[in-house]
Amino acid sequence: MNELFQNVAENAMYVLSFLVIIVVIFLAAVLLEKAARKKNDVREPIFSTRKVAMIGMFSAVAMLLHLFDFSLPFAPPFYKLDFSELPILVGTFAFGPAAGVMMEFIKILLKLCVKGTSTAFVGDLANFVIGCSFILPASALYAFRKNKKTAIIACITGTLIMTVFGTAFNAVYLLPAFSRLYSLPLDSLLAMGSEVNPWVQESSIVSFVAACVAPLNLIKGTSVSVVTMLIYKPLSPIIKTGHRI
Repeated sequence: MNELFQNVAENAMYVLSFLVIIVVIFLAAVLLEKAARKKNDVREPIFSTRKVAMIGMFSAVAMLLHLFDFSLPFAPPFYKLDFSELPILVGTFAFGPAAGVMMEFIKILLKLCVKGTSTAFVGDLANFVIGCSFILPASALYAFRKNKKTAIIACITGTLIMTVFGTAFNAVYLLPAFSRLYSLPLDSLLAMGSEVNPWVQESSIVSFVAACVAPLNLIKGTSVSVVTMLIYKPLSPIIKTGHRI
């Protein structure tokens, strides 16, 4: 915990910008949820005591899944796949977009408390923003019309947005940020991709993100979406009422 506070102090401006991004995304989620509630004539508050408790529970499960990440053979080892968005997507479908953003934030906060940061918060910001690029559009679509067809469309849309955004975000921000953080030439990072993936062309950041990052996000979004579609309906009565089916 002391190491975490030290990292926060050393990277105060970056942490502040991180918090601003979180607030902006959360406000966007609240506005989308309010619009969906108005359309569907839902009058209950966005956050209730029970909902806050459920958000905490889903966030804790997501944090545990986040810790069990693993590398894939087509990407360098600093890219890892985890399924922490699974409980968050389930919880977001049940409780709305604002709850989803809160779960993403609490997941990262719990992870920082348990494991700290090895990337001066760069990787943690990336995980939050890319996770929200999946959760937010999917949950917003589902909030407006809650049926199976919309849920499928929402999952497909969220997966595609996360894949496109995550790929572009890596090329424009994340890889250059890691290059500065570890004082490594960008070409050295790209070379790590070409060593494990023949589709990565030397010194080409476009081929790197297309061959390494895009498939990883596509696999994550697809697998999380499929499992969510299989388990959400049986779990929904338990999540929403707290009683057994």
